[in-house]
Amino acid sequence: MIINRLQFEGFRNLEDCEITPDSGVNVIFGTNAQGKTNLLEGIWLLSGNRSFRGARDRELIKFGKEYARLKIDFFSEEREQTAEILFQKGKKEVKINGIKQPSSSSLIGKICVVVFSPEHLSLVKSGPSERRKFIDNAICQIKPGYVETLSNYNRTLVQRNALLKDIPYHSELLDTLDIWDYRLSVLGSNVIRMRSNYIERLNISAKKYHSGISDGSENLEIDYSCGFSDEDRESGVKVRDSLIERLKQSRSEDIKDGHTSVGPHRDDIEIFINGENVRTFGSQGQQRSCVLSMKIAEAELIKIAVSQEPIVLLDDVLSELDSKRQEFLLNKIFDRQVFITCCEAASVERLKGGRLFEVKKGVVKMI
Repeated sequence: MIINRLQFEGFRNLEDCEITPDSGVNVIFGTNAQGKTNLLEGIWLLSGNRSFRGARDRELIKFGKEYARLKIDFFSEEREQTAEILFQKGKKEVKINGIKQPSSSSLIGKICVVVFSPEHLSLVKSGPSERRKFIDNAICQIKPGYVETLSNYNRTLVQRNALLKDIPYHSELLDTLDIWDYRLSVLGSNVIRMRSNYIERLNISAKKYHSGISDGSENLEIDYSCGFSDEDRESGVKVRDSLIERLKQSRSEDIKDGHTSVGPHRDDIEIFINGENVRTFGSQGQQRSCVLSMKIAEAELIKIAVSQEPIVLLDDVLSELDSKRQEFLLNKIFDRQVFITCCEAASVERLKGGRLFEVKKGVVKMI
């Protein structure tokens, strides 16, 4: 999967432009607040996803303009294709190969993209919910059926929690908990099994990339903390029956607290370097390297699943990395199309191929 041409008009602070990226590494450099991240955001939006910066559609239109347009020519599924999004106030129009689509979600799967931004450091620094979200989103990209499984689990969890809050006032409802416990356990066992399988593969791939980034000095381990052994996770029945038992054991406390204390919604993903927990003991550079390794591994697993190389976007990736790690990222890691932003022009001197773009006051210029 390769972007051959990118056009943007009335988008963010960028001047209307058309660029032709390299099929390998593309480095976008410039000082802060010039528009580098806006360029990556535009590519990400064309993959059918919402802004990774949390922006609303109306915020994407340049001040004083009536609309914003993003368009790419790309090679995918063994043919040349086009995709386009038109943002107008209160309206969005999406086209694939000139044909109007019902929504931007139609682009998902047509253009596969993996993005790293500084906000993704929350994978290491924040609580378990951010790590669960990362894993769940990654699985959804390659296992469409997981979307429904996870949605059903979360819906059942909400219903069980509502019942827990009602039971102190309506004791006759207590007998219905068995039904909800069974439903939650069946769905929960499926979530745990699919997460476990994905994390096992992610660990193998991320370990390989992190060894390269760290020049072989660090061993990365990603572990799924769910309270079940690797052997038990292979059996959905074992996990289901164990969840049912655990829910029964925690029932009194759950009713007292008004929420469910057992299940995959409480799980975590632990990340270690050389046996030490990165969240507690890792340096800024190590934490960044861990997340990068996980993101690049995510791209590799997408390739295996869809038989196409996803495009990789790395925003402000070189800061807080030493020269060896920068060298590896720029020249030794990618056999796919990559877009990297950085502030320091000196950083890109290590680039041995690819293409350079400078962004200054919203103007994008190939160097």
